[in-house]
Amino acid sequence: MGSIYQRGNVWWIKYYRNGKPYRESTQSTKESYAKKLLKLREGEITQGKIPALKVEKIVFDELAKDLINDYKANSKKSLRRLMVSVEHLMKFFEGMRAVDITTDRVNIYVADRQEEEASNASINRELSALKRMFSLGAKVTPPKVIQIPYIPHLNENNVRTGFFEYHEFIALRNALPYYLQPVVTMAHYTGMRKEEILSLTWNQVDLREQKIILEAMNTKNNEPRIIYMDGELYETIVEQKRIRDMYYPKCQWVFYRDGNKINSFRKSWNTACKQVGLEGKLVHDFRRTAIRNMIRAGIPEKIAMKISGHKTRSTFERYNIISETDLKNAATILSSYHHENHGHNLGTISIIKEARASHQLP
Repeated sequence: MGSIYQRGNVWWIKYYRNGKPYRESTQSTKESYAKKLLKLREGEITQGKIPALKVEKIVFDELAKDLINDYKANSKKSLRRLMVSVEHLMKFFEGMRAVDITTDRVNIYVADRQEEEASNASINRELSALKRMFSLGAKVTPPKVIQIPYIPHLNENNVRTGFFEYHEFIALRNALPYYLQPVVTMAHYTGMRKEEILSLTWNQVDLREQKIILEAMNTKNNEPRIIYMDGELYETIVEQKRIRDMYYPKCQWVFYRDGNKINSFRKSWNTACKQVGLEGKLVHDFRRTAIRNMIRAGIPEKIAMKISGHKTRSTFERYNIISETDLKNAATILSSYHHENHGHNLGTISIIKEARASHQLP
């Protein structure tokens, strides 16, 4: 049987599990609370649950390790992004007990990250990782987490705004190194993600049928899709194949540099953007550009979503950018519509001028 006792004014409880004694502070000066907590612990032991004392010893590091292992076990493509989030969380929560990670502590973390000028979107990804850690900890047997703290979600502007006009695409492509020019051509015409482009291999390309086959394992949303090539894009890929066959016959990558896979090219990208006055542009802006161009060309949204690889219309819509040129064209079209259907009503204009004159308005 368990018991209660005092240390100073604070009540403690003592209970047994498998013959081993456990002592736990109630952090309360009320005897009635101590009795209730003892009864709760004895009930947990009867049900085969882990004693809360052990749960209180679980630290953030263990929860983070479990989350990383879960991502690895399920081969999640966002593992690299998770590792970045965990790295930031570790700087603040490393060694901290899970029971001490409260909403107040999380808010302090958010404030610290904002002082570091981290975007709300980046902070939200980190908070999502933290929340996922607690969820996994609560689900395992025996549980490592008894209570999941409330973790806030920050407001963020997730509307996509960047895109390339055609002349900007041409200027940037000409400024890039020769081996990156085919990369941006593919991005401009297809809206494929950068990693999808750089990871593309020749066994995914059918030049006879003029199509690219992306298998589920090669896409972000784990859904396969087919992209057909035509015009300049097709000619670019044919040329890539010709050069590859001539100089790098063992190269499996569609886009390569000296026969090797292209990885990061941030420095070359930034240099080219600065050279043509497009500083701040992102490779991902080509994805938005391709989607906008599909809609402008009259391609049905359902087909455009299939090409771009978007599952939901809400996400797709954020990429369907409307430019000032689009708005200006809309005004011209609307004006033409009224003129063709109703004529130019000079009488109305005269009435407006007379009204202004009577009130001595310019």
